[in-house]
Amino acid sequence: MLEITTTIDIDATPDRVWAQLTDFSAHATWNPFIKKLDGTARVGERLAITVHPPGGRPMSFTPTVLKADQNAELRWLGRFVFPGLCDGEHFFKIAPLDAGRRARFTQGERFKGLLVPLLRTSIEGPTRQGFEAMNRALKERVEAG
Repeated sequence: MLEITTTIDIDATPDRVWAQLTDFSAHATWNPFIKKLDGTARVGERLAITVHPPGGRPMSFTPTVLKADQNAELRWLGRFVFPGLCDGEHFFKIAPLDAGRRARFTQGERFKGLLVPLLRTSIEGPTRQGFEAMNRALKERVEAG
């Protein structure tokens, strides 16, 4: 298993962060990592996603939403070809800070499957860079209002 986790503090309420995160149609305008995000933040929903890791090729997949707790957590599971080959459980967590006036945004993914040890190097660096770029862009967008 490989887990990549990134965190950033945002000077905005958790509901404002959630609103931007779940405005899927707008991601293409501000998100440098997730270039396409279609669907609805609802458990069981299939999403259509295209990510573009820094220095890598765009990848498209159709994960299933596992959790969608408003203002708190969004989680989905994507699979490469078939279950157990390379599964990625992506998560976004929003935790209130300063009595809810600010938020801590955590983005991460747990990779499991037969190919993960072979792909570890090609996954780890570009994915972390992509998460960090998205976190910074989300922070800028939410704080700008």
